[in-house]
Amino acid sequence: MLKGRKTVGRGETVAAHHAFGPLEDDIIIKHRLLTRTTTTRGEPPLKKLQKKFTTFAVEVEKATDNYGDCERLAKAFLQELNTFEIPLLKSKAVIDAHVREKENFNELKDEINRQIVLAQGDIEDSKKQLEESKIERQHKEECEAIRKLIAMQPPRSVTQKTITELEQEIASLELENTASSRTLELRKKQFSLLLHVVDELQNTIEEEQRSLMEEMRTAIDEPRTGLEDATGGPEAMALD
Repeated sequence: MLKGRKTVGRGETVAAHHAFGPLEDDIIIKHRLLTRTTTTRGEPPLKKLQKKFTTFAVEVEKATDNYGDCERLAKAFLQELNTFEIPLLKSKAVIDAHVREKENFNELKDEINRQIVLAQGDIEDSKKQLEESKIERQHKEECEAIRKLIAMQPPRSVTQKTITELEQEIASLELENTASSRTLELRKKQFSLLLHVVDELQNTIEEEQRSLMEEMRTAIDEPRTGLEDATGGPEAMALD
């Protein structure tokens, strides 16, 4: 519901400000543009122009001698038409300015979009460069760590000398190993020969012992046999 208040000033009624919704505002603005009405008071200019033209047309159609009135009404109509045309020209100038401003805005928008695209490309390139920089920095750090490890090692001449000494020591140990292997093989052969000799000696001793036992048994049996022959043997002794 619209509320208004009357303010008394110089015998006129002044309308207070009213709050309209967006739809009402659009309707009012459209109506004012069509009727060239800039305020809510007074008669619209288009309506005034229409009245001037109607009055002039009616006066012209009269059959009486009224050239003076027609000229006066024609001047009034042309003056009103001129008055009505001036805001139109102003509106056209404003519209042209708005069109140019819109074109400029569109060009600026296109330029901004182009700059945005370029900036996005620069951002992507910067990201790639950043990643490459990170990788390069990591490689440099790794190389620096390797360099420090190399710096901690002795000089190459010392290392080469140590390697030469170790090679000589290895060669000497290989010679010693070869000599030890030969000596061990010789000792094996000698020990095998010794075992064979001991075995032969043991067999010889056993043979000699058996021969000696046989000789001793033979030597004991021979006197006994001679004694038996002398006494007549065991039967003679039994007869006695």
